[in-house]
Amino acid sequence: VQLQASGGGLVQPGGSLRLSCAASRSIFSISAMGWYRQAPGKERELVAGMTGGDIVDYVDSVKGRFTISRDNAKNTVYLQMNSLKSEDTAVYYCYADHWGRRYWGKGTQVTVSS
Repeated sequence: VQLQASGGGLVQPGGSLRLSCAASRSIFSISAMGWYRQAPGKERELVAGMTGGDIVDYVDSVKGRFTISRDNAKNTVYLQMNSLKSEDTAVYYCYADHWGRRYWGKGTQVTVSS
């Protein structure tokens, strides 16, 4: 499974971005997909995840601001990020779990700054 992440950029505090993660195959049978992020000097953390049964989970710091969703027809998972804060600045990585293996996309930089 190859993953292509996009949608990062520079945004002011309070702004919004939508990240996309396009998979090279149907995501219908993928057991889980989601997003991690890694800020400078910090460990990578799970931001949002979605199982094949559409069960979702978020890290506490983004609850109520970020929404993960999927479009099976486009083989794409999205991360809608609203009310962005400076502490959301990080490289965001999408992942997919398939047949016991985790696949990663290349990161996309999100910078929240005025």
